[in-house]
Amino acid sequence: MKKIVFPILISLVLVGCNGKSDDNEVIGQPEGKITANGEQYIMMPSNYEWKENNMEVKDISPHDRVKLAGNFETLEAEKGDTLKLEIDKKPSSVEMIKVNEDDTIERIEMKDNEIILPSEEGYYIYELNATWDKGKITFLFDVYVK
Repeated sequence: MKKIVFPILISLVLVGCNGKSDDNEVIGQPEGKITANGEQYIMMPSNYEWKENNMEVKDISPHDRVKLAGNFETLEAEKGDTLKLEIDKKPSSVEMIKVNEDDTIERIEMKDNEIILPSEEGYYIYELNATWDKGKITFLFDVYVK
C-alpha cells in the first residue's frame, strides 16, 4: 500500500507546485537578457525581492559585483557597439550603472532599451536595477571592449 500511496502523494505535490496561476501565467521573478552581435545572453540576477499570488521570494544580501560578473560569460565587443537589453514583465523603473576598471561608477542612460559601449578599450561591469510593483531585481553582466 505504501508503494502506491507515496508516488501518488509526490505527484499531487508536484502538480500543485507547477508555478502557474489560474490563468496559466507563469509566476516568478523576471529574467534580464542582452543581445550582442546577434547572440542572446541572460544577465546574472542578484538582490531580488518578488511577491506574487501569495508567494514571496527574497535574496537580499550584500553582493560582490566582481564575483557575480565572474559567473557571467564575459561579452567581447567593439568600441561603441550597441547592446540591446530585454527585461521580462516591463519594469516600472530601470537604472543602470557602469563600473570602470578603476572602480569608478557612472550612470548609464538607456535609450529604447539599448546602451552604447564605451569608446575606450577595457573591462566594464554593468549593473541594472529594475523595479516593478511586485518587486525589484539587480542584474549584472560584464563586457570586455576591444
